[in-house]
Amino acid sequence: MELSDRILNVEASQTMAINDKANLLRAQGKNIIGFNLGEPDFDTPEFIKMKAIEGMEKGYTSYTNVSGLLQLREEICNKYKREYNLLYSPEQVIVSNGAKQILYNVLQTIINPGDEVIIIAPYWVSYPEMIKLAGGKPVVVHTKEENDLKAKVQDIKSKISKKVKAIILNSPGNPGGGVYTKNQLSEISNLVVDNNLLMISDEIYEKFQFNDNKYISIATLGEQIKARTIVVNAMSKTYAMTGWRIGFAAGPENIIRKMGIIQGHSTSNANSIAQYASWKGLANRKLDLEIKRRADEYKERCDIMINKINKIPLLNAVKPVGAFYVFLNIKETYNLKYQDYLINDSLSFAKALLEGAGVAVVPGIAFGMDGYVRLTFASSREDINVGLERIERFIKKISV
Repeated sequence: MELSDRILNVEASQTMAINDKANLLRAQGKNIIGFNLGEPDFDTPEFIKMKAIEGMEKGYTSYTNVSGLLQLREEICNKYKREYNLLYSPEQVIVSNGAKQILYNVLQTIINPGDEVIIIAPYWVSYPEMIKLAGGKPVVVHTKEENDLKAKVQDIKSKISKKVKAIILNSPGNPGGGVYTKNQLSEISNLVVDNNLLMISDEIYEKFQFNDNKYISIATLGEQIKARTIVVNAMSKTYAMTGWRIGFAAGPENIIRKMGIIQGHSTSNANSIAQYASWKGLANRKLDLEIKRRADEYKERCDIMINKINKIPLLNAVKPVGAFYVFLNIKETYNLKYQDYLINDSLSFAKALLEGAGVAVVPGIAFGMDGYVRLTFASSREDINVGLERIERFIKKISV
């Protein structure tokens, strides 16, 4: 049976591939430390769980508006007004099955065949595949460690052509952990406005920033950029609600409305009970303290991981400023061997490390930058210590 060119042009997620292999080894009784999945190890706050039960008891078990429960969209508007002084109406907000569906919907809405979208490597694994599924072409801007894995505006500018429709910006970044400063965002904003582009601002890690600076959304830098920006977010990371599948976006009403049409013909509304719990969670200011506590814990885990990595030969990493990942440079391990594995790229390193040390990481090739692997510190301190001890023993073993 002949398959569509569309699906034949899309690659499977390396993140899930490594996870499947790790789960297979666990099923065989092996102890595996998982540094591979981007999922908080904290549980969903108890308040939100109780509100889900309340929602069921109150009858929030039916279809909602395709674009989301009105009260939740209103509360999202309140969030952006309170935190960033950004004014949106509920008609400018959509709720979907996670930020992943938000991104898919917006690309399906704005991209015509042959259009190009600029993405910044290292990028989240699904950006290029979603662009291709929309009939577009991903155009990659590569970054360097000396720039903290963030794009310089002149490098973005060099990629702009008449075919470019939009830029995707992820700050704090997955997997690099970079957070763009106000000056950097301002330069990118001017580029977007001057070239009549759209900005897709993936801000899903906004609450996990490890310096004393206030987080800045690019949409706050004037009405011109706000009118061209779709702000993407979710409950997943901030509230440890990955399985609840609630993402949301705010942006130009005409784009948001068309995203709703796509959603209406694909999944319809997101889970009504999860929407109710998300509405109540966003409205509860007491949860802000819990989120801050979790962010502080991530910062301490980050310090532990970086300090340990710095003591391991052949490895080095840029210390992240946000999110909960370390992007680890493993290029000095190339041409070393573990049993039958010759390490010559990030995938062979990840496979050898999983087999040889029982540690699962994601190869950097999945993020558009070979020569690196991604580790998450959204893991317990015990797992971080044990996992890095295993990595250190593995490096000593292959470098003999």
